[in-house]
Amino acid sequence: MLIFDSHLDVGLNGVDWNRDLRMAVDDIRVQERTLNMTDKGRQTNTLSFPELRRAEVGVGVATLLARLEERVNHPLGKTSPEACYAMCHAHLAYYRAMERSGWVKMLRTRRDLHAHLDAYRAKPEATPFGFVLSMECGDAVLDPDNIREWYDHGLRAIGITHYGPNRYGGGTRSEVGLALDAIPLLKNIEQLGMALDMTHLSDHAFWQVTERFGGRVLASHQNARKFCDWQRQFSDDQLKWVISRGGVIGIAFDAIMLQPGWVRGVTKPVVTIERAVENIDHMCQLAGNARHVGIGSDLDGGYGNEQTPADLDTIYDLQKIPDLLAKRGYSTTDVQGIMHGNWLRFFSEVLPA
Repeated sequence: MLIFDSHLDVGLNGVDWNRDLRMAVDDIRVQERTLNMTDKGRQTNTLSFPELRRAEVGVGVATLLARLEERVNHPLGKTSPEACYAMCHAHLAYYRAMERSGWVKMLRTRRDLHAHLDAYRAKPEATPFGFVLSMECGDAVLDPDNIREWYDHGLRAIGITHYGPNRYGGGTRSEVGLALDAIPLLKNIEQLGMALDMTHLSDHAFWQVTERFGGRVLASHQNARKFCDWQRQFSDDQLKWVISRGGVIGIAFDAIMLQPGWVRGVTKPVVTIERAVENIDHMCQLAGNARHVGIGSDLDGGYGNEQTPADLDTIYDLQKIPDLLAKRGYSTTDVQGIMHGNWLRFFSEVLPA
């Protein structure tokens, strides 16, 4: 079944992790093992372009990502906004190079999206991965007006924070609200018709955004606090707000968002894909229908299958979800909506004509 995955850090894997995503997943694993790459996430990758095709992930959202950090303690961390800007341009250049060689296709408009779907349905084995471009952290936006340059480059969605506080406000693991520059940035995002990704906002910043942003919202890779009770997940009230605004919530497959008490490098996965399906079902119960939840896997988002459900080896295993939903009584129409239809509807409404 066709999958629309609303959060894939493809540029991060191709540039920061220096992976040749034209290779098979197993070949990348062998290469990293041969090179004795033993950092967390190495030798356990779950996706590549051929694997996306095999998994029927024909369309999705691909990210630009760089984060400003006062202390250089993370591979994503940069020491200046200008370095973040440069790194996100490197990701953009990677997508352009892969588009030139036929592996991906940027979808800037509604017409692009519909044409891509027609091509995929006619010949999926020969159609590149079609993606909407998003930015996971706003640190690469040099100032509120700089968002217009990124829009011209094809950016159609953005989350303004990531982990910790940044120049635009509080992110995950912080209790900081919005910064002053966030106000004109949110105004520009709304005027451009871009979608705002609520993922990675601190609780305080989240509720401030609800009072200051009138445009379309989504939560690209976001699970429920009910199942994993810490701030990275949304409370039911937050989920209901996204739903009330016509948003879609993408369920993520990072164990830290699924398994209570997960500690990177210490804990082994115990949860299975069924826990992600429980999250899907919870969103549907909150909404009263199956129209506001989808897949936002976040696979290979700086980790590998050492930090995913125990029964997930590669992204291909997302194809287990339809049967798990059917066993819960979900109709074929609802399953198709969750796997791709809800995101296709959302971006058909958000992308310019």
